[in-house]
Amino acid sequence: MERGWRNYRVISGHSGWVRSVAVDPTNTWFCTGSADRTIKIWDLASGRLKLTLTGHVGQIRGVAIRNKNMFSAGEDKQVKCWDLEQNKVVHSFHGHLHGVYCLALHPTIDVLFTGSRDCVCRVWDIRTRTHIHVFSGHENTVSSILTLPTHPQVVATGSHDSTIKLWDIRYGKTMETLTHHKKTVRAMAHHPKGHCSSFASASTDGNIKKFNLPNGQLLHNMLPQQMNIINAMAVNDEGVMATGGDNGSLWFWDWTSGHNFQQARTKVQPGSSMDTDAAIYALTYDVTGTILFTCEGDKTIKMWKQR
Repeated sequence: MERGWRNYRVISGHSGWVRSVAVDPTNTWFCTGSADRTIKIWDLASGRLKLTLTGHVGQIRGVAIRNKNMFSAGEDKQVKCWDLEQNKVVHSFHGHLHGVYCLALHPTIDVLFTGSRDCVCRVWDIRTRTHIHVFSGHENTVSSILTLPTHPQVVATGSHDSTIKLWDIRYGKTMETLTHHKKTVRAMAHHPKGHCSSFASASTDGNIKKFNLPNGQLLHNMLPQQMNIINAMAVNDEGVMATGGDNGSLWFWDWTSGHNFQQARTKVQPGSSMDTDAAIYALTYDVTGTILFTCEGDKTIKMWKQR
């Protein structure tokens, strides 16, 4: 297949499920957060481990990078800001009452969003380290957050209550509640280039839907269904959307047409026997969009590129 993607590198080093990933904007390194309660920093070109950071006492469910800082969120209720020149925590954001399942940085201003099992999304000012808003209204865990460069006043949150809410971050108010999904919404993504007037979301019944912005009108369903719990999704500049499933299924879609052009499956590493070891928990592209990282239940990170 002309556009087919293949796995070309498997990186081992974590001793637990790999739950989160972020790529440095200079595209020279990336970091992963794991159920082993560590964050590891890897050289992107070689895949070699550069550094291991400890400080969380629960699974690390979200990581994000801005300038010389990295932000991490864990099931220990902690949200931490790390100074990457000193390799230490310089601030902790306190407020969540339960585990923090996701985080996202605003694309243009110094604002951090964190979503938790306490059903709220909290909004933080990174510079003053103060709390700006609490987005409350979901009836279950907030499991995904999407910020939208073309609509900087809007942020989307996906929840275990099956809804997506669009919030106006200026006023801390709900703009729309989208009720099209029937199951937990664990993943959302938008096209990084000119198609940002829409975003996609995936639920644990394998349904992927595309919505218009800023009003959240349903555009279409992606067909066929992945028929599995979808944990993660990402889109590159070329409009290749990747979705990762709990059974190790990795599907590739054309963003514009909704056509599914490749169905791959990750290979569990030797010594892994349980079904959960195949799961893809997080994925992201590098800055160029030519390398895809998948974070998996067999404790590895896999790197993919086009044939």
